[in-house]
Amino acid sequence: MKFAVLGAGLMGKQAARDLLGNKQVEKVILADRTTEKAEAFQQQLNDPRLEIAKMDASHDEQLKKVISQADVVINALFYTFNEKVAEIAIECGVHSVDLGGHIGGATEKVLAMNDQAVKQGVTIIPDLGVAPGMINILTGYGASQLDEVKSIRIYVGGIPLHPEPPIEYKHVFSLEGVFDHYTDPSHVIRGGELKQVSSLSEIEPIAFEGFGELEAFHTSGGTSTLTETFRNVDSLEYKTIRYNGHADKFRLLVELGLTSREGKVVAGGHEVSLREVLLKVLEPITELGDEKDAVLLRVTVAGLKQQEECTYQYEMVTIRDESTGVTAMAQATAYSISVVAQMIADGRIGNHGVYPPEQVVPGAEYIAEMKKRGVTIEETVQRATHQN
Repeated sequence: MKFAVLGAGLMGKQAARDLLGNKQVEKVILADRTTEKAEAFQQQLNDPRLEIAKMDASHDEQLKKVISQADVVINALFYTFNEKVAEIAIECGVHSVDLGGHIGGATEKVLAMNDQAVKQGVTIIPDLGVAPGMINILTGYGASQLDEVKSIRIYVGGIPLHPEPPIEYKHVFSLEGVFDHYTDPSHVIRGGELKQVSSLSEIEPIAFEGFGELEAFHTSGGTSTLTETFRNVDSLEYKTIRYNGHADKFRLLVELGLTSREGKVVAGGHEVSLREVLLKVLEPITELGDEKDAVLLRVTVAGLKQQEECTYQYEMVTIRDESTGVTAMAQATAYSISVVAQMIADGRIGNHGVYPPEQVVPGAEYIAEMKKRGVTIEETVQRATHQN
């Protein structure tokens, strides 16, 4: 099995690390526009199967040169490259997975390539992060065990283990992406109908053992393809988890127009982007650094099984690995995309075409693989007559 990992950032490097943990993997190409960090990572791992490639993803021929050497490509680039990478992977007859894309309909554009992927005999699975990604796989697994799905509730949050004012938050992905999730509307299903609700709204308390007071609220992008795959359910909602008070603080920033891409003012004789100013202010405050982070997740799928009310719940608490320094978010995200890429490579996922994760990734095997990597997802089942 040969893999190409595009992007040598946090997620790309940890996906490469995980791939190399499989003795059946012959080669992993880690490609990026600049190679300094990748080469330092290569020296750290000291594994001859890891190759470093200099690649500018804006040049199709450079992308094609890297992708064509692999059986499966893991796209850990910025989401604006997702469509192009999928197109070239299909052209090269190479399977491909990516971390998803919230803005500009990146995932929808990849899903539209299904016919070409089938014709070329390749498998393409977008949206393989945590949310979307892990939550899709767990939702699909829970739904597969029911005769009829009625409701789906999803809660996810990446938070610092030790919150600090004023935001009580540390970002492990692009802070611009956080702004988008907080600004754009959230898509939900209520009463069997697809609806939009404002992000940062409908705040509710939520508890996880070992953590202080937490809140959950609507944000955009998390449900991704789930509202289409499960369009016949009565209700489907996704909320983000943060420490108490976070949503109210950010709602003020949104209402002031500080997260808007269009918001500009003239200051000191220069036109200034409000969003850029806010990014410059918050980035140093919210950078994770060497601090411990945690990812909290709860997915609840309820419906009927053998004419009884039944609920499948999946819960995960992952904390930064002090032995390797791998963040909780990197464990949950990079290991997820690596596991699915390996399932495609070894034939456990054999469907050709483009599929959202909830439709094609085997849930039980995914949970077992993540547990091997120290990411434990607990399943509980509640029935109307008894509880397991």
